[in-house]
Amino acid sequence: MSFQVFGIPVSRGVAIGRAVLVASSRVDVAHYFIAEAQIESEIQRALRARDVVAAELEALKQDLPGDAPHELAALLDVHLMLLHDDALTGATKQWIIERHYNAEWALSAQLEVLARQFDEMEDDYLRERKADLEQVVERVLSALAREQGHAPVDAASVVQRDFAGEDPLLLVAADIAPADMMQFKRSVFHGFITDIGGKTSHTAIVARSMDIPAVVGTREASRLIRHDDWVIIDGDAGAVIVNPSPIMLEEYRFRQRQSELERARLTRLRHTPAVTLDGERVELHANIELPADAAGAIESGATGVGLFRSEFLFMNRGGELPSEEEQFIAYKAAVEAMRGMPVTIRTVDVGADKPLDRMSASELRHEHVLNPAMGLRAIRWSLAEPSMFRQQLRAIYRASAFGKVRLLIPMVAHLGEVRQILESVKKVQQQLTDAGQAFTKVDLGVMVEIPAAAVMLPLILRHVDFVSVGTNDLIQYTLAIDRADEAVAHLYDPWHPAVLQLLSRSIAESVAAGKSVSVCGEMAGDPVFTDLLLAMGLRSFSMHPSQIPSVKQRILRADAARLARVLPQVLASEDPQREAQAVFASHKVTHSLQ
Repeated sequence: MSFQVFGIPVSRGVAIGRAVLVASSRVDVAHYFIAEAQIESEIQRALRARDVVAAELEALKQDLPGDAPHELAALLDVHLMLLHDDALTGATKQWIIERHYNAEWALSAQLEVLARQFDEMEDDYLRERKADLEQVVERVLSALAREQGHAPVDAASVVQRDFAGEDPLLLVAADIAPADMMQFKRSVFHGFITDIGGKTSHTAIVARSMDIPAVVGTREASRLIRHDDWVIIDGDAGAVIVNPSPIMLEEYRFRQRQSELERARLTRLRHTPAVTLDGERVELHANIELPADAAGAIESGATGVGLFRSEFLFMNRGGELPSEEEQFIAYKAAVEAMRGMPVTIRTVDVGADKPLDRMSASELRHEHVLNPAMGLRAIRWSLAEPSMFRQQLRAIYRASAFGKVRLLIPMVAHLGEVRQILESVKKVQQQLTDAGQAFTKVDLGVMVEIPAAAVMLPLILRHVDFVSVGTNDLIQYTLAIDRADEAVAHLYDPWHPAVLQLLSRSIAESVAAGKSVSVCGEMAGDPVFTDLLLAMGLRSFSMHPSQIPSVKQRILRADAARLARVLPQVLASEDPQREAQAVFASHKVTHSLQ
């Protein structure tokens, strides 16, 4: 029987294949009492399983591929911290000693205790860590089962299985742990479906980086779909169609072929300059996390790097910070790979959902309770660690001797922070001069992510060379919404009038001051917003390299002057999205691509 399941679309396109279910290893956990004489051996069983999982996670950290999103390394570190937290391992031991539970029962019992505690917590981010805790426990239970010789089918075993046949495979799971996602990046799966998750979940991040369709937050998919069912993933509509009829199957196969042809057609635009119909030239830059990503940026036709997320170099290091030399080598490699095109390096942005792995589990919990999204993160952390900050600045300035480098500071909200940054830059320049090390002029920019920065931007612009608007955080902070919280995810609205007013004003004020301005958040890479951003006067976009062709196509078909004339109607509307669709369509000139 054919049926449909709906969820959140997080990676576009159509995937068709047979379902591979990754069942939770918490199913059918053995429950039995042990004798007094068995207590010590049962504790050792639990500890051995914990150590096996720790070794697996450490191995995954060491084997992270070069194109892995930096968020995955941070999530692996969180899982390691939870694994060694005494609230889990110590309490599990007590269940064994006091109640004579077997290891599996003790671990499951403690999970239920902790899960209830997570549910009662007020902090949104910390509540979300319940899913991470469940994934850690599942891996330990799986290790215990393997030791007993009856391992369940879990994510790790699935990826190693040699599947027969040529049918494409789609992964279906309640959730997919970061550790397993790293293995799936090298696997045969053509799409992902999960019961939980949101647009910023690790499953969504990896799916987008792999450029394959994915739907998350389906709630019941893993329970309703059976192994080997034929499934269609509609990554555009957020729909999952199970056992489709022959007519529907053929329709989606046609859409799949059309999508492939469209991608092939867009590749022809790789070397075409992004110029609007009325002659406005637009820069399309790439967001990268590793020097090796620069090759993909070049291949996509990027005209520079608009955002090099340097925090990747600081994570997954067992608590050690990268040296100045190590950072210099990485920045230099990216600069040289871009062949003279500009590379914008953002100083380390840790905190919130990107904690350093040198934090202990208790420190991590303490930070989260204090609301980490508004705590010691990004430039606040850098200024609190002046030695580390100057070390990074020296590495960035040294790399400037090998190409065009721009320095970008995240989460600025105070003029006092700008002054401290300028003092640090001046001190670093003097240190390099005294040491006889070469460097050239480096433009200094700040990110507009906090509403305060947008409101006081004219004052900030007096001290900086350029501005980059981080729309993800700007939306989050403007609307007071945790974009990773499923309960309020529907309120995360890029079209909200307040967001558009801040965005439009930030672009206009930067242009009026003669300072370059770009957008590097999700809005920049979404063609739905291309006309809007052009109308606001934006002429520099930065996005994932895979998004560049579709955005370039929209630019080539747009008349920026006509779009700008109707922008006031959009900004004044109670429903900006609907108004934009109407007025932009009526004032747009299109042409067929040659």
